[in-house]
Amino acid sequence: MVLKGSSEALCPPPSLELRPSCNKSQPSPPLGSSSQPHDGVISEDKEPVKYGELIILGHNGSLANGDKGRRRSRLALYKRPKANGVKPDVIHNVSTPLVSKALSNKSQHSISYTLSRSHSVIVEYTHDINTDMFQIGRSTESMIDFVVTDTAGGSSGHGGGAAGEGGGGGQSAQSTISRYACRIMCERSAPYTARIYAAGFDSSKNIFLGERAAKWRTSDGLMDGLTTNGVLVMHPAGEFVSEPAPGVWREISVCGNVFALRETRSAQQRGKLVENESNTLQDGSLIDLCGATLLWRTPAGLRHIPTLKQLESLRQELNAARPQCPVGFNTLAFPSLAQREIVDKKQPWVYVNCGHVHGYHNWGYRKEKGPTSPVGTAPAGTGERECPMCRRVGPYVPLWLGCEGGLYLDAGAPTHAFCPCGHVCSEKTVVGWSQIPLPHGTHAFHAACPFCGTWLTGEQGHVKLIFQGPVD
Repeated sequence: MVLKGSSEALCPPPSLELRPSCNKSQPSPPLGSSSQPHDGVISEDKEPVKYGELIILGHNGSLANGDKGRRRSRLALYKRPKANGVKPDVIHNVSTPLVSKALSNKSQHSISYTLSRSHSVIVEYTHDINTDMFQIGRSTESMIDFVVTDTAGGSSGHGGGAAGEGGGGGQSAQSTISRYACRIMCERSAPYTARIYAAGFDSSKNIFLGERAAKWRTSDGLMDGLTTNGVLVMHPAGEFVSEPAPGVWREISVCGNVFALRETRSAQQRGKLVENESNTLQDGSLIDLCGATLLWRTPAGLRHIPTLKQLESLRQELNAARPQCPVGFNTLAFPSLAQREIVDKKQPWVYVNCGHVHGYHNWGYRKEKGPTSPVGTAPAGTGERECPMCRRVGPYVPLWLGCEGGLYLDAGAPTHAFCPCGHVCSEKTVVGWSQIPLPHGTHAFHAACPFCGTWLTGEQGHVKLIFQGPVD
C-alpha cells in the first residue's frame, strides 16, 4: 500500500500532509477485526453486524487451558458501537533524538521509521469514522483484542488440541509471535471489507520500526516496512468452500502492501512487490504470525459449516450405527465432544495406513515398539502395528472427532481421518486441508491437521475409514 502525498514527495519536507487514502486502489485503509471483542463490541442495530471470525489452527474448539476473555481459540468480530479506525494523516522528517518528544501525544496514533541514528520518519494517523480497528498479538495489554500465543504442533499431536499457550498472564520467553503482531481494519458499511496490516499499535498508540527493521521509501517518497518475523497471508486460489485450493503465501507490510516471501523469515531484504494482489481478507484466508496460524471465515462461509449441535448429531449417528471391532466384536463409540485427550475404553482406533477401524487391542506390534495403555491418556507414540484385516503395517491411533466447526469445509458425514493423528471429519475437509502447506520455522512448509497441528503423513495425508457394522 502506498501513501498518497504531494508532488514534493520525492524530497519530502519536514512535515507533509497526506490524503485520506493509504492505497491508490483503496479509498480508506481499514484495520483488522476481532472475534468476541472484550470491550463490548456490538452494533447499534438490533442485529449485530459480524465482520467475520478468526480461528487459531491446532486447538480443536478451545485452548488447552480453556477459553478465557481475549485469550481463546476463536473470536467473532462485530461492528463496534463507535468507530475506532485510523488513517494516515501527516508525515514528519525528524532527528532521531527528537522522536520521543515528537511522539509525546498519547492520543495520536503514529508509526515511527528509524532510518539512522540521526534521522527518523514519523507518520501520524488520524481518526477514521468509516473503519473499525482490531489488533492481534501475544501482549495481554488492553489494546490487543485477540491475545494469541504459540501453538505447539509439528511432528506429533493427539487429542483435543496441541496448545502451547501458557497459563495466566505470563508469556513464553521463546515465543516468536510479536506482542503487537498485526491489525485488521473493517469497513463499517457494506460489504464490510476486512484488510490486514502488519504490526499493531502499542499502549502509547505507536508502532516503532527500529534501525535494523526492514523498511524503505515508497515510489511516492513515503515509508513502508516489515516486522521482524513478518505477517504472512495466503488467500485461497478459488472459493474456499466450493473449490478449495491453496494460493501462494505472501508477506504483508505495515502499510498493507503485498510482497513475495523473504529468503528467510527475518531477513532484512524484502521480497518483490506483488502489485496484482491485495491485503483484503476473504473466506479461507490464512494469517501466519510465526508461531500461530489463524483462519479467517466470513459470515457467508460460516453458513456452510456444521454447528456444535450438528457435530453432536453426527457423533450420535455414528454411534447409533453400532460400529464393531472386527476382531473383538465389541461395540465402539465415539466419546463426548467435551472429552478430549482422555481415551475412552470404547473409543474406535484406526490403522492409518489402511483405514480399518478396530477397538483397542494390545498386540500386533512391530520391531522394538512396546505396548501403550488404552485408557488414561493419549499415547505420545503408538508405534508400528500390523492390521489383522489386511496385514498392512503402520501407526495405530485413537479416532477423535474434529470439534471446531469453523475448520470444516462442509457439513458432510465424518467418513475420513487425518494421518497420523486420527482426527475425523468430512471427506471434503480432509482433502482441502491436506493440500495446504502451512508455515513452520523460518522457511519450511508442511501440510498439517487443522485440529491439532500434526504434520500429515502418507501419500494423501488422510484415509477413508472402514467400519464394520454389527453382525446381528
